[in-house]
Amino acid sequence: MLKNQVLIMTQDMIQPVPRHYCHIQQATEVCGFTMSSDKMTCSLLRTLAASKPGGRFLELGTGTGLATSWILDGMDSHSSLVSIDNDSTSLDIARDFLGTDTRLELILTDGAEWLIKNRQSKFDYIFADTWHGKYLMLDDTLNMVNRGGFYIVDDMISQANWPEGHHEKASNLVHYLDARTDFFLAKQAWATGIIVAVRR
Repeated sequence: MLKNQVLIMTQDMIQPVPRHYCHIQQATEVCGFTMSSDKMTCSLLRTLAASKPGGRFLELGTGTGLATSWILDGMDSHSSLVSIDNDSTSLDIARDFLGTDTRLELILTDGAEWLIKNRQSKFDYIFADTWHGKYLMLDDTLNMVNRGGFYIVDDMISQANWPEGHHEKASNLVHYLDARTDFFLAKQAWATGIIVAVRR
């Protein structure tokens, strides 16, 4: 920090967390699920969701619903969110706490099968937090983004739990997205590493 420069912003989370967040977090710890998005990422997901009133949202990889709760918190009453996962144990936690929200459709399914069946669908906001839609069937997923819509991925900074060879996959994804001319990208070396892409 430069001399006499005053720090006016920190990473502290001051704004309130979503209603069910703490209960979902507790259930997540009990079940041993370790792949949830961190709180800083989730705060960005909520903020971006608020920019799409009446929007159609898609989350690929519900997990236990931690990020889902933040996305819902940013959505207005006229928006809808489809969230899919192939793990029934994790999805049951999301359903227990978020299942009564009429804006949300939770689907237990294989990612590839769902994307194939719904490849003609369009969304204003896609958070790809699983292999399908991020490292697999990427073009199919990007084609589902409306003009002006978001495509968002996290975990793009090296993580301690990455398996061998995953660094190369992540690097290839960044370069591929960077080379596309139909999206503007904001690459953020912040939280776990986030890319926000907007279709031109």
